[in-house]
Amino acid sequence: MIQFNLLFLIATLTISNAVSAKELPDFTDLVEKQGAAVVNISTTKKISDAANLPENDPFYEFFRRYSPQMPRDQETQSLGSGFIIAADGYILTNAHVVDHADKVTVRLTDKREFSAKVIGADKRTDVALLKIDASGLPKISVGDPNKLKVGEWVVAIGSPFGFDSSVTAGIVSAKGRSLPQDNFVPFIQTDVAINPGNSGGPLFNMNGEVVGINSQIYTRSGGSMGLSFAIPIDVATQIAEQLRSTGKVTRGRIGVTIQELTRELAESFGLTQAQGALISSVEKGGAAAKAGIEVSDVILKFDGKGVNSSSDLPRIVAATKPGSTVSVDLWRKGVAHRLDVVVAKMPEEEKLTLNNARLSEDVGLNVARLGLLLSELTKPQLQQLQLTGGLLVQDVKGSAPRAAGIQRGDVILAIGNMPLRSLKQLNELLNSVALGRNVALLIKRGESASYVAIKLDEK
Repeated sequence: MIQFNLLFLIATLTISNAVSAKELPDFTDLVEKQGAAVVNISTTKKISDAANLPENDPFYEFFRRYSPQMPRDQETQSLGSGFIIAADGYILTNAHVVDHADKVTVRLTDKREFSAKVIGADKRTDVALLKIDASGLPKISVGDPNKLKVGEWVVAIGSPFGFDSSVTAGIVSAKGRSLPQDNFVPFIQTDVAINPGNSGGPLFNMNGEVVGINSQIYTRSGGSMGLSFAIPIDVATQIAEQLRSTGKVTRGRIGVTIQELTRELAESFGLTQAQGALISSVEKGGAAAKAGIEVSDVILKFDGKGVNSSSDLPRIVAATKPGSTVSVDLWRKGVAHRLDVVVAKMPEEEKLTLNNARLSEDVGLNVARLGLLLSELTKPQLQQLQLTGGLLVQDVKGSAPRAAGIQRGDVILAIGNMPLRSLKQLNELLNSVALGRNVALLIKRGESASYVAIKLDEK
């Protein structure tokens, strides 16, 4: 009897192990076939010698006051990932991987290194296209991210912390995810372990096809916390095609401000479902105004494409060719309407010359309290941005503003409901806030502005 029970237990364990082995995915074949198309990207940025700055340069006085020795020429290096999309040397990666780089080096899995040329980069989607002088290279296969299902296995290959060809796996956690201040990308959310250095690397489905570019993580520690976001490959491919042909990206716009349609708002407008983009303001003289779109309209379809949530509309409009005439289905005062709108061109993203900004003696307090290095905008910058005030983010020093998504080049328009005009005014306002309390900062980036909360440093 004991022998029979032992045999039964062994058989049960064998069957259980066989079932488990069958159910667990095997990534070895995928990695062997596709790993060679993944590359390591290293960049070098030069910091100019401050000792050679002219005395009329704004940074000259800053370094004279606050640095015991004028800094010499320095180089900073960073690492990222990418993948080959064409055998003749075209490579996709993130725009932030190569941002402001003086030199970009691509290393293949066979240890060959190439100097890469940045064909173009689009910060709004965080996509960049590189080119190396090579041929006959292994390339990835492109998949369809629209066919991805939540819960499906996916694989990332990249160079986290500089460890080449590292493989991590997980599942698709969500699709079409909107992130703050990222209006043009329906992110794929996964729980794949993504760390610094993975940026720009491919996200594969189980067929060995690239379905996304690993771009961002949500973290409080600086490392992976199981929340990673990838740019769908179809979005990246569209951007890459424009970068390859023109070196830049052209987008459409219609000149409206939108908000999410809640169930309560939908009911008040006579809609049975909370779907669509609610118009909260219309730009005077803009494309929408010319077409007859009004405040309180709910856009349900744009160019035949359904607008399920407000975040869908900016993506659809941006992907529409400027100058084209498209139909807009909307809901107005309980009645469905269809209008034609001529899509306008979105202006290129503002590019501020940070080195020409004015620094003041108050700069140290900004770093200590907010974790931000700020400066006052110059008159040319104010004119360029069509602003009357605001403070420019020169650098992000603290973890709190970094976690809130504040970036170098952002403009802080207000603290709470108080518009900002100077560093002195900001510090006076901060002095009235207790340490460890949150303050609301109105951040402008490109054409959009939104509030973020930052906790004042208690140290």
